[in-house]
Amino acid sequence: MALPAGLLAASLLAGAAYAAPASAAAYPVKAPALTKSTLYTSGALPTADCPEQPVTAGSVASARKYVMPLLNCLNQSWSQQLKKAGIAFSKPRIQFITRPQRVCGEKWPKKTQGLYCPSYRKMVILLDKDIVEQAESLFLMDVISHEYGHHIQNLAGIESAFNRLQYRDKKEYYEQYRRLELQAECFAGAFIGSVWDSLDRTTDDWDYLIDATRESGDEYTKIRDHGKGRNIANWLSRGYKAASPSACNTWSAGAAMVAATPAT
Repeated sequence: MALPAGLLAASLLAGAAYAAPASAAAYPVKAPALTKSTLYTSGALPTADCPEQPVTAGSVASARKYVMPLLNCLNQSWSQQLKKAGIAFSKPRIQFITRPQRVCGEKWPKKTQGLYCPSYRKMVILLDKDIVEQAESLFLMDVISHEYGHHIQNLAGIESAFNRLQYRDKKEYYEQYRRLELQAECFAGAFIGSVWDSLDRTTDDWDYLIDATRESGDEYTKIRDHGKGRNIANWLSRGYKAASPSACNTWSAGAAMVAATPAT
């Protein structure tokens, strides 16, 4: 089944709009903050119990009650991981909305389920019909974990290093942006993998998420900023199988692993 429109999370980043660089770019990506982050050598995420709260399809209130314990699990897991990596930790803020509106000073992008605002260190989650009616699936967990992945990128200096990257043209900018988004999805997979045994889920639940993800990439959008569906699914799976950020160095990956469709 195809993922409902808008279930791919997006990040709200400073400088996200395309603008011509001041000078020619150095390519491929070589910034150590991106390619050699201490996150990649910090080992597996701690195995933790994170039982899901009951959730009622179609109920915004129920979805909110589902998310808050999940956020606590994310805080506990990633705070331990960042300590191992020698990175200072702080909790993100979270805001729920039920319809698109301006957040963090920006207009809500179309087909977006969640945003992360780096300067505010805040996750904003759109609990609309698309996701609330499927709140019992893994979609909601994936969206929350993805946006939390952007928070980790922010704390680790990855987001600011991304914003400092230069690029020769729009094509190169969007490839860099996809590396950022695919890494957040890989971090989401790593967290889900680390708590999987406590979720009371079956492999069918995971396979459903992966199959839907394969059908939800840049093939269905005008802006090539997240990657083709099979690449999003690949990075989600890589993180899940490793249960570690070591699998999530998208910055050193070959161009094919972060490609969009059509060719970028």
